Amino acid sequence: MSLSLPDAITTYFSISNGADDTHLGDCFTQDACVFDEGGTHRGRTAIQAWLRATRAKIAYRVEPVSVSHQGNTMVVTATVTGNFPGSPVQLDHAFQLAESQIQSLEIH
Repeated sequence: MSLSLPDAITTYFSISNGADDTHLGDCFTQDACVFDEGGTHRGRTAIQAWLRATRAKIAYRVEPVSVSHQGNTMVVTATVTGNFPGSPVQLDHAFQLAESQIQSLEIH
């Protein structure tokens, strides 16, 4: 399924799937926050470290399957498949954008 997503979100999923993470600045604001698995990662440097650590620990692929809007939040449901217990799972990625970049992301 091909979804129409903002460029920043498309870039985020591309990086999540192993693309060059030096393009992180193209999709996240300088002071962005990511909330995942009980942790908070603030700023591009911390977000890049979180993505790298996750990719080093777990081999996975993320495939967006649907998108909805809840107020000013875009929720992208994605199937995550990898070498972790319970794979595959569907996770909601709740994005808030500031202009054309991701200001916050909550994964649950």
